[in-house]
Amino acid sequence: MEIKIDALAGTLESNDVMVRIGPAAQLGIQLEINSIVKQQFGAAIEQVVRETLSKLGVRQANVVVDDKGALECVLRARVQAAVLRAAQQSQLQWSQL
Repeated sequence: MEIKIDALAGTLESNDVMVRIGPAAQLGIQLEINSIVKQQFGAAIEQVVRETLSKLGVRQANVVVDDKGALECVLRARVQAAVLRAAQQSQLQWSQL
């Protein structure tokens, strides 16, 4: 999936996550993670984000994750929503997930 515009999904409320995604000038995923639980779960957050982006076919993007203690399922949903918005698409290809 090609990232065409800047988009975001989520909130900065407790137990939620805000995911911002936009086009990148260079190939690859540039990922920034800010989290209240980064020391304990930073690697797991990164793995979930990169795995979700890979399944959606995103190969080039700037991604910022502002986590406030969200569960894994919430993180995946927010990444999916942000990607759809940034790719200007309205439906996920569920067979990819």
